[in-house]
Amino acid sequence: MNILENDVEKILVSKERIAEIVDDMAKRISEDYKDKNLLLLCILKGSVVFFSDLMRKITLPMEIDFMKVASYGKGSTSTGNVRILLDLHREDFSNEDILIVEDIIDSGRTLSTLVEYLKMKGCRSVRTCTLLDKPGRREVPFTPDYAGEVIPDEFVIGYGLDYAEKYRELPYVGVLKPSVYMK
Repeated sequence: MNILENDVEKILVSKERIAEIVDDMAKRISEDYKDKNLLLLCILKGSVVFFSDLMRKITLPMEIDFMKVASYGKGSTSTGNVRILLDLHREDFSNEDILIVEDIIDSGRTLSTLVEYLKMKGCRSVRTCTLLDKPGRREVPFTPDYAGEVIPDEFVIGYGLDYAEKYRELPYVGVLKPSVYMK
């Protein structure tokens, strides 16, 4: 047992359910993008695990790239301010069908900002994909094109998601005990 599991209140999405989500989503994406120039765009850092599993299950040729954005400070709540820390660079975006891969959607600010930003760069299409959707936290109108699991408004960690850069390595999505982040 991983010592970090002592901080987990409960498992919200099991590793088996995550595997089902990834398989189903990859099949849908493979079908939807069969006539497109797929660029799978990972939002660092939390999406890396989901992105890697999803990428290996998609049955199409694709390019991959990465962006790093920040909307959280050092704590557990969003600042409401989206900053691009690592940008996507291409000479020509007009032939790109970008699918943004995100770990979780809370307020909707990050993805709605990124979609508009990439559209302004001239991308042919920009769609979104998330493992977890938390609509109870939405601050801006936003619906992902592909969503794995709708979850309640609880603080989740694991499968790439972190608190203070910890818990990413857990193979499931769990709820973090409030005593950990309310110190």
